[in-house]
Amino acid sequence: MPAPHHAPHDFAAYARAHWPRLVVTARLLTDDDGAAEELARRTLARMCARWRRVPRDDVDFHVRRCLVRMHLRGPRGRRAARRRAVLVLRFWEGLTDTEIAQVLGCSTGAVRARIRHGLHAAGAGPEQLREVYARTAGEVVPSEVPLPGIQGRGRELRRRRVAVAAAACAALLTPVALLAVGRVGAGGAQELATGGPRTAPSPVRVVTPGERVTAGPGVRVWLTADGGHWSAPVTIAGDDGDRPLDEPGVTLRVDTVKGGYLLSGLFHGLRGEPSRVEVRTGDDGDTTTAKILVLAGSPGWGVWYAGAPVPEKQMKALLDGDGDERIVTVYDASGKVAARSDREWWRA
Repeated sequence: MPAPHHAPHDFAAYARAHWPRLVVTARLLTDDDGAAEELARRTLARMCARWRRVPRDDVDFHVRRCLVRMHLRGPRGRRAARRRAVLVLRFWEGLTDTEIAQVLGCSTGAVRARIRHGLHAAGAGPEQLREVYARTAGEVVPSEVPLPGIQGRGRELRRRRVAVAAAACAALLTPVALLAVGRVGAGGAQELATGGPRTAPSPVRVVTPGERVTAGPGVRVWLTADGGHWSAPVTIAGDDGDRPLDEPGVTLRVDTVKGGYLLSGLFHGLRGEPSRVEVRTGDDGDTTTAKILVLAGSPGWGVWYAGAPVPEKQMKALLDGDGDERIVTVYDASGKVAARSDREWWRA
């Protein structure tokens, strides 16, 4: 369905034009009138906070992705919510498999599987589901867009984001108590991997449950059956995530260490071991190949970490970057892209 016309650089005009449709889509996602308007308000407030950074030729994608991802962070059952989101995106929004995969940050195969399972659970075919969505949409009567409140919340979120970026660059951070420190590995974590020809030894290291590995100055990482763990002196941002390990994805966290900032995270949902994890370390396209830890018998997920800290100047360039660039890219055993980190990882 075509989106309403709006002035491309005017947030207020965009919000007024798109509010009814946002509320309808949110209603189909949440199945609750009150929750739908609240979700639409939160989505527009988040977009207002970052409006100047949103690509003008792709506004609708970023708004839609924000709406769906904010919904999926709620207390609702994650698997059922993702299936419902895929069905709404396909049979109400009219998105393709690839477009849905970009919204959810998953593979097109996962999208197709969720469509099959979702249709089976709903007990309806595509046309029936479209009719149900159309009837539901016709019954939704959105209130007037609460623009002053949305813009006020957006300004508050923008001030918070700027404060986080300034604190990150100035290293004026609050210590965070994390997990206990373990023994130091055999010096491999201090090496800076390069993005050259893949003739170097494999970056993948198989560890035993609870085996501590030094990722950077004062930062240790380890794996247990229930996930990845970090021990660090200070944490400035990140998302360890609680996504199911069988769904493709990669998280990103930043820890302050001596000499700069250490980038690390958790990858999951691969079919077998990864071939490599590439980390962008500056706005000029510089990348480094990360170290990887996997648990014996569980090759589809693990922890990655950059082999050396990112200097403050380069970290500032990453924080100030715009567009939809991804900092972390995971490649599977065949060399294809398996997952990319969320561009909005530090703006929550």
